[in-house]
Amino acid sequence: DDDIPILISHRSATHTLHLPPTSTISDLTTFIESTFSIPPAYQKLLAPKLGILKDPCLPITSLPAGKKLTLMGSSPEEVASVQNASKSAKSNIRRFGGKGSPIPAARPAPRASIDPKRAHDDAVYTFLELRPLGYLPNPEKSLKYLERVRDDPGIRAIMRRYKWTVPLLLEMNPVEHTTHESKTLGVNRNKGEVIELRIRTDDYGGYRDYKTVRRTVVHELCHNVYSGHDRNFWDLYRQLEGEVGRADWSHGGNSLGGEFYEPPGGGYLGVMEEGEVDEGGWRGGEWVLGGEGTREGEGLSKREVLLRAVEERMKGKRGGGGG
Repeated sequence: DDDIPILISHRSATHTLHLPPTSTISDLTTFIESTFSIPPAYQKLLAPKLGILKDPCLPITSLPAGKKLTLMGSSPEEVASVQNASKSAKSNIRRFGGKGSPIPAARPAPRASIDPKRAHDDAVYTFLELRPLGYLPNPEKSLKYLERVRDDPGIRAIMRRYKWTVPLLLEMNPVEHTTHESKTLGVNRNKGEVIELRIRTDDYGGYRDYKTVRRTVVHELCHNVYSGHDRNFWDLYRQLEGEVGRADWSHGGNSLGGEFYEPPGGGYLGVMEEGEVDEGGWRGGEWVLGGEGTREGEGLSKREVLLRAVEERMKGKRGGGGG
């Protein structure tokens, strides 16, 4: 009768767990494992006003009374599916861009005449695989959103021009990339091996404004060339935004040119609003993920890149840290 009720929100459902008042967060994660079959290393708990719960010794009596905790967790099977995605991405690289590999015939376009070179470039210089998060609601809608990004005339134009091939475009989980101070809009891993994109609203109830997301795509593609956010980076970003806008205009859309913000001190936020950031890369690792860090591992295979992304994500979960 003295047990404390803990409200857990997990995948659009609310559950009530009852624990003794002497319990800690460590006890809670163990109870969650027995209830949801999610090992503690795969769990991430988000509490109102406290953020991500990182201290396993924190008493549950310190949690906001009557407030829901958000549980994010992926089963080992879901992690394995990401590993399978890496195999698929590597297969696509061999098929579309591998040395000596034939390029498949281009699909007929709904036009009177087809430019073979254009069809070839569209098949090669693009996002080879799109992967929504299957454990979030309506993954089919996320897939359509990612398809819109891939097929955007402006995005296609700059990827053709600069000969960029991105093996994998992943949907980003908003909760895993949100803190009290900021939220991440995009991640470029290893200069274009994998790009993660925040397309959902924070409550999972809808999708973010497409033009804002498209600016994020342009931002992350710039990290294929420049790791940091120096003047060269922002000059390239402005240039690409102009090219995307002109291509969009030529296809009947609305130009995005001129919508820039230059904050005091000479920095440049570009696609990001206040409190929004991008993860150009991970720091301190043995391989570069599109941001500041060493360059010792640039020779890694694309399979190794993707597998390391999974490993680092799991380390973050075990340590209670963010991505």
